[in-house]
Amino acid sequence: MITGAHTILYASDAEAARAFFRDVLGLAHVDANDGWLIFKSPPAELAVHPTDPADSGRAELYLMCDDLAATMDDLKGKGVEFTSEVTNAGWGLLTHLRVPGAGEIGLYQPRHATAYDLP
Repeated sequence: MITGAHTILYASDAEAARAFFRDVLGLAHVDANDGWLIFKSPPAELAVHPTDPADSGRAELYLMCDDLAATMDDLKGKGVEFTSEVTNAGWGLLTHLRVPGAGEIGLYQPRHATAYDLP
């Protein structure tokens, strides 16, 4: 029944954010109309975390990788700005990076079983 998920990242500078996902991260995309790019997401997971009622319904975007140090080196070479040190969160190694015109997103190397490759 469900065929996919459509993630929206709101950006004060959508063109800069789209250029980042297109040119820096190299995500495949389609032009839905007049430069409105829709990107192919990497395989995805959905987690539900407990929180206070005031934060209920909030969503965050984290990209995942197999080798955080190597991925960070590659992205630094492309000019990506990391906004936090790498921390060991137990469930994985975690950092954050700046998306031009769209704030920060997480990047982590999971140390937990992943769901994105399930059949």
